[in-house]
Amino acid sequence: MKIVYMGTPDFAVGPLEALRKAGFEIAAAVTQPDKPKGRGKAVQMPPVKEKALEYGIPVYQPRRVKDSEFTAVLHSIAPDVIVVAAFGQLLSGEILRIPRYGCLNIHASLLPRYRGAAPIQWAVINGEEKTGVTIMQMDEGLDTGDMLLKEEVAIAPDETGGSLHDKLSALGADLIVQALNRLEKGELIPVPQTGESCYASMLEKSMGKIDWNRPAAEIERLIRGMDPWPSAYSRLQGKMIKIWKAVVEPDSCPDLYPGQICAVTKHDFSVKTGSGLLRVTCLQPEGKKRMDADAFLRGYPLTEGLCFKD
Repeated sequence: MKIVYMGTPDFAVGPLEALRKAGFEIAAAVTQPDKPKGRGKAVQMPPVKEKALEYGIPVYQPRRVKDSEFTAVLHSIAPDVIVVAAFGQLLSGEILRIPRYGCLNIHASLLPRYRGAAPIQWAVINGEEKTGVTIMQMDEGLDTGDMLLKEEVAIAPDETGGSLHDKLSALGADLIVQALNRLEKGELIPVPQTGESCYASMLEKSMGKIDWNRPAAEIERLIRGMDPWPSAYSRLQGKMIKIWKAVVEPDSCPDLYPGQICAVTKHDFSVKTGSGLLRVTCLQPEGKKRMDADAFLRGYPLTEGLCFKD
């Protein structure tokens, strides 16, 4: 089975590795163009490109995958199937019709829940108890195609966007190998998506700004969902503070306002919210690395009543 693999970020690397290990012919990898990143704005290759080049797989980076010139390239490759994992562009109807087995997408949710760009993080932020991976037959809609395989994963109480990302990437790698093996044998039965749907919009840095008027439980999930990117943050005495870990506790500071600090110890400190307290155990001051709260407090002594600004 000849495969064209379309993917861009770290999530898509595991499935690419699994397909190669399973012995499938990967005729080409298609990924987003290189982009400048970091403070120095050095141009970096997408993770899928790095891995494909390591394997000696030809790489294509069209700015618009729907352009006729690139569509002609796909026709010339004549893949049996196109596998898509977090590619970042929508495919045209013409591209969907090129492979004899169509185009299969590795989507990191239990469809039809969490269609869209950031299903992993939103599942954590919204307090879901489970999520998973769906292998679906792509159509021209946004994650609306028939489902071929689906498997659930429990979301741990301390799950972060990063830890769940890794679990689902590994699961997606396993499921896509299963799907392609069964596809060749004619063993997969497409199942239309039914039931309640929701959209997982792309994350932006501004979404990490903490609103201390929200309940502590909501803020704690935001912190975990935004880890490692874009992070949950607030400002204290004019300086940006990223908060990486916190514990929800009952309110023991009824006279304070949301955002005010209370219950400072040698090891951590608590912040009043709209409902309950948030005990901060790991954070990152502006211009510094992540650190435990006790290390922070040794250099930045806090007093009750200081206020975070959202």
